[in-house]
Amino acid sequence: MPKEDSEKLFDDLIGQKTAVELLTAAITKKRIAPAYLFAGPQGVGQCLAAQRFLEGLITSGSPSLRERVRLRKLNHPDLIWIEPTYLHQGNLIPKSLAQKEGIKKRNPPQIRLEQIRSIQRFLGKKPIETNLGMVVIEAVETMNEAAANALLKTLEEPGNGSLILITSRPEKLLPTIRSRCQKIPFSRLNYDNLKKVLSKTNFDQTNHFSFESASKEIINLSNGSPGALIDNFQTWKEFPEDILIRIKTPPKSPLDALSLAREVTENLDLEQQLWLINWLQQYIWSEDMNQELINQLETLRRYLLSFIQPRLAWEVTFLKSIRH
Repeated sequence: MPKEDSEKLFDDLIGQKTAVELLTAAITKKRIAPAYLFAGPQGVGQCLAAQRFLEGLITSGSPSLRERVRLRKLNHPDLIWIEPTYLHQGNLIPKSLAQKEGIKKRNPPQIRLEQIRSIQRFLGKKPIETNLGMVVIEAVETMNEAAANALLKTLEEPGNGSLILITSRPEKLLPTIRSRCQKIPFSRLNYDNLKKVLSKTNFDQTNHFSFESASKEIINLSNGSPGALIDNFQTWKEFPEDILIRIKTPPKSPLDALSLAREVTENLDLEQQLWLINWLQQYIWSEDMNQELINQLETLRRYLLSFIQPRLAWEVTFLKSIRH
């Protein structure tokens, strides 16, 4: 298959030249690794690249609308696509489905042992239509320890399959997992490419978004990622405005600190609290670069992720921030 045809697969993947070159070479030379690590900022095109790469594997490099639709809808018989899940009423609920149904949990979603075992069973079967089983794992850094160990065994003996691990935090993965994958780097997008991606999705028009009117905290928080920019803008629009206003000013008294901590924890779930920390760090940095406050918020994040009682964690942070 000519290289030009394979390159057409990635026409809509903007700003990721190195990733496109590496994936195109793998398809045209028919040198498919047992596992790939798509590493880079969240929301810069890794999931789209995975879909297009798998499309190329199925068709030997030719773009195919039929296969593209099947992969996008995740209904190809030789594909299993894993994303972090919540444990809800005894069932594993994928993060994307939980968001659609408004399910909110206090703990962040994870890739769990049961999901890795489903991959092992999947790869143990003969592919139905293609030459290999295709596996994609989003946010693979969210694995718990048991899942990580099980994935390592799968990578050691992948059978008749190829795995794509997607992560924005490769340093959180076991070194033995990273070493068994071919790394495909993804980078943050520059300003022009960000605008190009948003215009292609029509997000800017349907949501009345413009870079000129968006707050600098939202732009900076997105770190060159169109996916993160969309998520952050939508989160910001739906966020309780009174909390954003109040939290910009450090509490002036212990009573004020305790009141604000109660308001935050009673009105926001864990993911919203973590987003608020990110937003507040950006705001503080843009206003007065107060590194001490930023460090206090980073400690707060660790407390929340360590399952310390959220209200207590916020109270301690706000009490420390009181200006005398």
